[in-house]
Amino acid sequence: FPENAVHYFVSYYDYYQPESYLPQSDTYIEKETQLNEEIDRLRHASTQALLSRSDVIIVASVSCIYGLGNPREYKAMAETLERGQRMKRSTLLHALVHMQYARNAVDFHRGTFRVKGEVVEIYPTASDQRIIRLQFFGDELEKISEHDHLTGNLIADLDRVDIYPAKHYVTESQRFKEIK
Repeated sequence: FPENAVHYFVSYYDYYQPESYLPQSDTYIEKETQLNEEIDRLRHASTQALLSRSDVIIVASVSCIYGLGNPREYKAMAETLERGQRMKRSTLLHALVHMQYARNAVDFHRGTFRVKGEVVEIYPTASDQRIIRLQFFGDELEKISEHDHLTGNLIADLDRVDIYPAKHYVTESQRFKEIK
């Protein structure tokens, strides 16, 4: 399948101990988990590919039925941004927070964004090396570009970009609606 998008959707956990109760000794054992960030990135990439392409092949484990949430709500949370679009920078920042992105200028990693004057940089959750840079001129989204997360080197100028939620469990009630 050389032209298809192939993605992996497997369990989040490197370690998972389910909660249990031992009645003989009246002992409760709490659930214990250890999340894997790379697997989380792969799950987001899989979900976003399914929502944006028609030629996707997903390699999955039985865990694919857990933890995604409602795909319609996940897709409804996505924001499509286009070059030349009229939008206040503050409106975008509020939308990012409602999509579960954290503002962090010091520790810039997946699921965060940072602001430098009229420039907003977003580190998408499905990305392992690329960030999105949005440049505003007043209330106009003047430029959209993709950059290497370490060097800052330009990879591509874009006319539009879809920004998906930072977490799978975001619900429609958390969605920020821009008042026009």
